[in-house]
Amino acid sequence: MKFLAITLIVHRPDPITGVQKSTHERFREVLDNALLAEELGFDGFGVGERHERPFISSSPTVVLSHIAALTRRIRLFTAVTTLSLLDPVRAYEDYATLDHLSGGRLDLIIGKGNGTAQRELFHVTPEDQWERNAESYEVFRQLWRQDKTTAKTRFRPELKDAEVWPRPYQQPIRVWHGSATSKESVDLAARYGDPLFSANVTNPIESYAELIRYYRERWEHYGHDPATIAVGAGTAGLYVAPTTQEALAVYRPIFESNLTFQKQVGLPVVFETLEDFVERSSALIGSPQQVIDKVHRYHEQFGHTVLHLHADAAGLTDTQHRDSLELFGSAVAPVLRKDIPDPPFDWGPVLPEPVSVDL
Repeated sequence: MKFLAITLIVHRPDPITGVQKSTHERFREVLDNALLAEELGFDGFGVGERHERPFISSSPTVVLSHIAALTRRIRLFTAVTTLSLLDPVRAYEDYATLDHLSGGRLDLIIGKGNGTAQRELFHVTPEDQWERNAESYEVFRQLWRQDKTTAKTRFRPELKDAEVWPRPYQQPIRVWHGSATSKESVDLAARYGDPLFSANVTNPIESYAELIRYYRERWEHYGHDPATIAVGAGTAGLYVAPTTQEALAVYRPIFESNLTFQKQVGLPVVFETLEDFVERSSALIGSPQQVIDKVHRYHEQFGHTVLHLHADAAGLTDTQHRDSLELFGSAVAPVLRKDIPDPPFDWGPVLPEPVSVDL
């Protein structure tokens, strides 16, 4: 199993202290967390893309480029690239450049994104967002694979023998399809034989498991080998402590603060108590063995081989945050790496096969 640390770069007051860092401090924290993830042996670091409050992750290519310059090994992920909002030509140019600068360490997780404010900002409607997402991906995919691209499009000017530079480093880049609730994104992933990344954050396991089963059905419908499927899944929170009691004691005020915030802003409340949150959500809160058991329980339903964890402290002190990640890395990750297989592809750059030449 592979492990990613991800951030959506939420910018709001700390749920415990009430202190809100400056924008500059928040970006520095993201960079520090990326370095920590590489230091602790995580396989990837992801940055989200949102164009509305309370997020400041509107430019993931810029943030990931800086992280690429600071790191050497860790793979870089988008979580997610909101292709329904973007011009696929411009997105290709940005990500092809970043892929070169990172030495082929880039993976994309694409999705339509969510939120009324960012849809209105880009003049995207609920009715056309899925068509925009599919069209943008199809154009993006062609640009990455073809030196010249012709495409009839509805949502941007058509392309005719278009040459777009720079030409890619990875050939092609690996694109995951992020999905929370939508069969449209799942079907798009299966159609092209791409891996799926389940959000697996807001609700209990059942709805996500149903979508992953649908993905597997559509994968076979489109004629792909079931052995080549790759599924990733998110988590709703992380705090690993030596004992369950310690983990619950530390996380309880964080949960209660977040619950109050959800109610204040009118978000639906799915888990009313910390105990219910720990039991029925994807959050990994508890002792190392408790976390291992929970990941196995989800793996039985999902068959996933990649897991993302939150990179942000989000109410923990810096010491608590680091101690939790270190304990995950030393006591949890080695067991899961042994028990659960890796994805069915090489984790390094996707490069063309060398061509043999008869001399």
